Amino acid sequence: MSTQAITAPVTRPVSVGHGLPPGAIAVMLMLCVSWGFNQLAVKLALPDVPPMLQAMIRSSGALPVMLIVGWLRGVKFFERDGSLVPGVIAGLMFGCEFVLIFTGLVFTSASRASVFLYTAPFFVALGSHQFLGERLSTVQCSGLALSFAGVALAIGVPQPNVDAKVLLGDLMVVGGGALWAATTLVAKGTRLRQAAPEKALGYQVAISIPIPGFAAWIAGERIEHVPSVLSISLLAYQAVWVVGCTFVIWFAMVKTYSASKLSAFTFITPLFGVVAAYFIMHDTLTPVFGVAALLVIAGLYLVNKPDPKVTPDPNVPA
Repeated sequence: MSTQAITAPVTRPVSVGHGLPPGAIAVMLMLCVSWGFNQLAVKLALPDVPPMLQAMIRSSGALPVMLIVGWLRGVKFFERDGSLVPGVIAGLMFGCEFVLIFTGLVFTSASRASVFLYTAPFFVALGSHQFLGERLSTVQCSGLALSFAGVALAIGVPQPNVDAKVLLGDLMVVGGGALWAATTLVAKGTRLRQAAPEKALGYQVAISIPIPGFAAWIAGERIEHVPSVLSISLLAYQAVWVVGCTFVIWFAMVKTYSASKLSAFTFITPLFGVVAAYFIMHDTLTPVFGVAALLVIAGLYLVNKPDPKVTPDPNVPA
């Protein structure tokens, strides 16, 4: 993606030397809890609804929610504001992201996929520096690495004996993480930033509906029987709350705060997923998880630690 494709709406570098405010941290924790349980919701619904069809149904159910919320808030979805082209680009990446992740899971393990997916904050940090002018200090970059190490430890590093298919699956998941990061950068650095969150995400959800649908058709996915009440409830949770609400909140946050620091918080998501699996599926928690959680928390502290060399700019959000 060229520098012309992502142009920051400011003419000078954005300072990321100061941490997120407490309110933003609280919101990000809520989002990570929701997304952590979402991974479990997808897994629990798989016996009734295949993954690609889940992605298509989720987007199809979320779109009306965003349209209704946007209509109630007076959002002008069809107003010409220059957001169409970046919105279409973000939508294509949004749809392909899930295709890559779910296809990669066919070849690689879920634990490896969880680790490689959360390379996204590294891509965001690199892209923010290259295209948005955001600068991370050496300490903050070390915090990103420390948090990623915590995620890898919590998920559990698999055995090293992998073949070409596993490596292909790993590469696909990394590609999905890169597309996740690219979508964040497009939302942060183009005219999508001026669009209402419902409109910015609406582009992505609407355009992404046929992409997993086409992938499901190619893969021969079908629903063999009427889904259980639990599966239907989990699909509703994904569509209405996760995509229809939390994704909108995420894009509102991205437009206001540092993309690098917000993305760093997504390291917590798989940790919450492990906790949810413990309480719902009775998975075992070991002392290793405690160590991993401390690594993630320490890494996030470093990422959000104020840089004494940076002077606060009252015109730039923290």
